[in-house]
Amino acid sequence: MGESKKQVGVLGLGRMGAALAGALLGAGHEVVVWNRSPLKAGPLLDRGARLAATPAEAASADIVLSCLSTYDTQRPVLEAASPKVLVNLTSGTPAEARSTALWASSAGIEYVDGVIMAVPQGIGTPAARILYSGSPATFDGQRDLLTVLGEPVYLGEDAGLAALYDLALLGIMWSTMAGYLHALALVGTEGVAPSTFTPMAQSWLTAVGGFLPGIGAQVASGDYATDVSALDINAAGLGLLVETSRAQGIGASVPAAVRELFDRAVASGHGAHAIASVIEEIR
Repeated sequence: MGESKKQVGVLGLGRMGAALAGALLGAGHEVVVWNRSPLKAGPLLDRGARLAATPAEAASADIVLSCLSTYDTQRPVLEAASPKVLVNLTSGTPAEARSTALWASSAGIEYVDGVIMAVPQGIGTPAARILYSGSPATFDGQRDLLTVLGEPVYLGEDAGLAALYDLALLGIMWSTMAGYLHALALVGTEGVAPSTFTPMAQSWLTAVGGFLPGIGAQVASGDYATDVSALDINAAGLGLLVETSRAQGIGASVPAAVRELFDRAVASGHGAHAIASVIEEIR
């Protein structure tokens, strides 16, 4: 049997909110949109969406998706809307997600928190992944609808888990991008073009990704013994990277921050241990 069509309210029509509404329209759902600036709704109205004059009007739908700029701007909108079922896709902290879940529970609102691990152009395609946490019954009841937006991944009943995973994963992305940009600046001092260096960087990142399960296992066990590559050797290598960066005339802030962390872990007695031991210094 096919998925039943629903009336869906969408609060917020920034790039992501508009992409969510567009994917729902493409799947044949009835979409009611609200935005502080109604002009942004034009392209969606041309596709069959209906413009709500107030958040409460949009919230009369079977389910409401909220995708606003911050939790602070979202709360008064949600309080005015008072939806029956709320899927919150506004980015924030785990604490903000949990606070909103408590508010929703006190107001009798079914609540799921979500974070979108995709760019707006990817919404509605197999490449999009959206992480959810909160009420398992609400998530299960809306799974078919949420699948329209991207691959839904449920993490657990704690409403803050999706935001926690989001920031943890983004931290990996930002650190990787900063390292890549530093590398481009470094090789660029000798005239190496990004197009020349990048294929090697990509293959190297694939190899580095293969290290993660082993590092994770060491963290889980607390056994940091290694016969492969000790921390003190890697800390010394970071020192060389910092020294060379400065000698080549570029900033060294990216590797210097990691070097400082590794040096502290060595000073704490982890010099002969694996890189995984650095987590003790982070903790």
